[in-house]
Amino acid sequence: MIQIGKTIVSEEIIEKEFICNLAACKGQCCIDGDAGAPLEEKELQIMKRIFPKVKPFLRKEGLLAIEEQGIYTKNEDGEYETTLIDNKDCAYVIFDEKNVALCAIEEAYNQGEINWKKPVSCHLYPVRVQDYSEFSAVNYDSWEICDDACILGKELQIPTYKFVKEALIRKFGEDWYAELEKFAEKK
Repeated sequence: MIQIGKTIVSEEIIEKEFICNLAACKGQCCIDGDAGAPLEEKELQIMKRIFPKVKPFLRKEGLLAIEEQGIYTKNEDGEYETTLIDNKDCAYVIFDEKNVALCAIEEAYNQGEINWKKPVSCHLYPVRVQDYSEFSAVNYDSWEICDDACILGKELQIPTYKFVKEALIRKFGEDWYAELEKFAEKK
């Protein structure tokens, strides 16, 4: 573990290699699991604001889930997350012509409809951040559905922290990332 400012960072994000391999996994992380994507409180207003622009990109199942449950939900621990369809798929999941799961929010962003890419927790994956009162823990999340991403990352020799560089900077800032990079280069 290393400390950067008020974060404790697992060295696994430096040591493990990772590049999403959508051709292999088909975006399984967005349609498998038992919870929606974690949302930060500051993202809730953004979700409300962008929803009218994201709505045309949604599947009817996602739209119905959002109409019934809301743009986001609150779990039993009091944390906010994206709405789910039948406790499985993220309500914001859409599929391309090859049946690969994509994000309707990101698609709206890619098409210039909104200026917010997607929830930072999605952008960071496989890095997960857990906030505590005095610090934030920055960890690597290992999930067997991402085995192909680990294989591709190893083949291309891309460490996880480089794969999620944009998201880490978005979450913690340029200076924080520069510190992480300095540490990684010394290893």
